Amino acid sequence: MRRYLLIFAAALGFTVSPLPADASTSVDEAEVCESCEALLDLAVAHPARKEDRIRDRYRHPAETLAFFRVRPTMKVGEYAPGGGWYSRVLGVYLGSQGKLTGLFLNTQAAPATDAGKQRMRDAAASFARDAAGWTGQPPARFAGYTLDAVPEGEKGSFDRILVMRMMHNMHRFGMVHRELTTFRELLKDDGLLGIEQHRARADAPAAYADGSKGYMREKDVIALVEAHGFELVARSEINANPADPADHPEGVWSLPPNLAQGDADRARFAAIGESDRMTLLFRKRR
Repeated sequence: MRRYLLIFAAALGFTVSPLPADASTSVDEAEVCESCEALLDLAVAHPARKEDRIRDRYRHPAETLAFFRVRPTMKVGEYAPGGGWYSRVLGVYLGSQGKLTGLFLNTQAAPATDAGKQRMRDAAASFARDAAGWTGQPPARFAGYTLDAVPEGEKGSFDRILVMRMMHNMHRFGMVHRELTTFRELLKDDGLLGIEQHRARADAPAAYADGSKGYMREKDVIALVEAHGFELVARSEINANPADPADHPEGVWSLPPNLAQGDADRARFAAIGESDRMTLLFRKRR
């Protein structure tokens, strides 16, 4: 029966049908979510992602969200959603059952001009409308705010918070303490924090792995997060790329999709593909 429901959903533009009414938002990690794989596949194949799919072979969205134990009924915060690459997957996957919230940078901590900070606030204010447009879901299924303007009642309400390739910016902008502290406040007691981050070599010098080149050492990321009240519960090589030596003059931006060095070594960088990445899962420590 589930197979026919999914085929019907696909015919309607990959709108995800609700799970049974007793579906829980606090599913134990050992419990198998029989519907999740099929629903994730539908979300990844949604028409709104036509232009995004070229990156799927590097970013493995379905596998990554499964590793982060994201369930369709959960309240999920996506940090610094930017152009919406992951929002378009999450918005469809959570559908009418869960809720996606864009968590934008704390404007009090961000090293930006007044105009730049206002752009952050404007992006947060428009996130629900933008996500609804991307996914075909009602705006009420979404929310957005900057982390210096967390609405009343939001603390302790998130099942998952995801930080996708943003730890280097938090680190180089001096925002790690403030942002991680807020993540911990927003998560439920059993909430999980998922991090995907460009990975420097284990022996990379600190000057290269301080975030300024986009790369960080895995041991440093783990230490930083654990120092802010989290414990590492799992790590994955889903997004590893052994072909990336992680030593480029322009840092991670030398690689696709940026190719910051223009025509210089373009073929070599294109052949490497996107960066080598760590994929880490942490639990809020009580």
